[in-house]
Amino acid sequence: MSRSEQLSQWLNHVLETNDFRVETASEDASFRQYFRVKCGDLSYIAMDAPPQLEDCRPFVKVQAILQQHQVHVPLIKAHDEVMGFMLLTDFGHQLYLDLLNESNYHAMYAMAIDELVILQSAPVDAIPAYDRPLLSTELNLFSEWFIGHHLNHQLTEQQQLIVQQLHELLIDNALAQPQVFVHRDFHSRNLMWTDDKPGVIDFQDAVCGPVTYDLVSLLKDCYIRLPEPTVDDLISYYLQQSGLAHKPAFSRTQFVRWFDLMGLQRHLKAIGIFSRLNYRDGKPGYLKDIPRTMSYVQDVCDCYPELSALKQLLKEMLPTIRHPA
Repeated sequence: MSRSEQLSQWLNHVLETNDFRVETASEDASFRQYFRVKCGDLSYIAMDAPPQLEDCRPFVKVQAILQQHQVHVPLIKAHDEVMGFMLLTDFGHQLYLDLLNESNYHAMYAMAIDELVILQSAPVDAIPAYDRPLLSTELNLFSEWFIGHHLNHQLTEQQQLIVQQLHELLIDNALAQPQVFVHRDFHSRNLMWTDDKPGVIDFQDAVCGPVTYDLVSLLKDCYIRLPEPTVDDLISYYLQQSGLAHKPAFSRTQFVRWFDLMGLQRHLKAIGIFSRLNYRDGKPGYLKDIPRTMSYVQDVCDCYPELSALKQLLKEMLPTIRHPA
């Protein structure tokens, strides 16, 4: 029996009817697939996560934490851990990414930040730590998949030293920050526009980590670029809403440095993942997002003298990369 036939059979059981329609809902960067299930006047999202490739248990655990903490996440209507199937409430078709424009940036992102502040205050005792080994593993994706596979370049010993020193700088920056509940992929493709407030999806990789991580994921998005004045305004809005503007432990300058270097870590990781999705998983569509993501990297290098070696390394390896229009 095919996987689609197994899903239909499972849906027949949990919905107690065979009177439903199944259509593709979205593409995912993992091995999960999502389908929209129409049953009469009701609509659900079915997740197909092959158990040999995906573990649904983190999704279930994190969903319970966030739901209990009043974060706007889908409800789990049914779940079969052995089969790797899940039925969720449907937040609809409208991604943040599809609706954003210059006239609504502030309002939509303010709502997203309000939801982020709630999410960041969720308890972290049951989720993994965003620790040094995990941060290091993620940073290595850039060297392995972008430099090694995409550019087909082998780093010299001197270049390897530059990369290693960069990793230490970025990991130390992450660990020095206040540690909070981190979604780990909080951006315009994982926020749904709903009637009352943003719907938050794709949260299964949550960790306890740096306070700036989700904010930089949102405001320095790999899929859409906001004007810098808008980013600055929204950082101020976040600091006010979170209460961090009144914390004497660090200044706004310190926070922005954390934010910028955290963004560098995330963008290097993302470029590595986009490359891996193409070369390992046969998903070339993400390659088009590399120039935009690389432009963030280059911008941060221009702002911090300690990144001059990385700036030179990128200049040597990427003579044709330019900022996207």
